[in-house]
Amino acid sequence: MIKRILFWGLVVLVVIQLIPVNRTNKPVDKKDNFVSLQQSPAGVTQLLQRACYDCHSDETKYPWYSYVAPISWTVKDHVNEGKARLNYSEWSQYNKDQKTTILQKSVATIEQRSMPMPAYILKHPEANLNNTERNTLTAYFNKLLTDNKY
Repeated sequence: MIKRILFWGLVVLVVIQLIPVNRTNKPVDKKDNFVSLQQSPAGVTQLLQRACYDCHSDETKYPWYSYVAPISWTVKDHVNEGKARLNYSEWSQYNKDQKTTILQKSVATIEQRSMPMPAYILKHPEANLNNTERNTLTAYFNKLLTDNKY
């Protein structure tokens, strides 16, 4: 009985590998990108690219495990959800109110340490932000909000 369950479990695991997951990034137009439009300092740009871009831009780098179902489905869902909330590659498409909300929520989630997501940091330790890096990002976002330049 156990052999039969294991056999069919393996068959299902092999078959689900045939279900395609679209991991194609849309082309990035630098004139629409947050860091270009805001003329972000190099340090801020580097932090955003390292800690945020995989889920919040059209420059996602998919790791090896994102090619194995059912993990691939979860990864793609997380990326889609992240881009739906904020896509740095499409900054020019947000209106002023949306940008204000995004910047305010970005400050809050960075301060609360809910971004980058702890589960993401486990697999991508390079995305972990120390206190100085968190302060750099929140200070930058707060300055944009204060100066009303976005």
